[in-house]
Amino acid sequence: MSESAIFAAGCFWGVEAAFRQVPGVLDVVVGYTGGHTENPTYEQVCSDRTGHAEAVLVTFDPAVVSYDHLLEVFWKMHDPTQMNRQGPDVGTQYRSAIFYRSPEQEAAARASLEREQRRSAKPIATQLAPAARFWPAEAYHQRYFERHNVACHVPVNEGR
Repeated sequence: MSESAIFAAGCFWGVEAAFRQVPGVLDVVVGYTGGHTENPTYEQVCSDRTGHAEAVLVTFDPAVVSYDHLLEVFWKMHDPTQMNRQGPDVGTQYRSAIFYRSPEQEAAARASLEREQRRSAKPIATQLAPAARFWPAEAYHQRYFERHNVACHVPVNEGR
């Protein structure tokens, strides 16, 4: 039986590509969540007026990869101390966030954030929030890195 998790770590193209490399990840969909606009478009989200974050919905096999391991990958793929930005991308849509889907995910995310904060010299800006509706992004955004051989700030190997 599969499970799912939602993460935001800046531009969703690189985040998607990084999670796709994790053994046990079955699928990754890029999209928008955490805002107030119904069925937002990319252009609307980029306006920084919808409240949505660019995010990924990760479907995984918990018999192969744990949610805790996905959290470790999440922390490695971006700078969680940057508020509402990653690299050159600026705006609330690029915020660092974990959208938990169950009490167990919430507890794991909180414990993970506390561990990360102890390791960091700067305050962690990552938002923890209950998962809201996830809106898949337009088809041309899905698997963007694979189709165009480009990525954002996110390194595409989890072992960095």
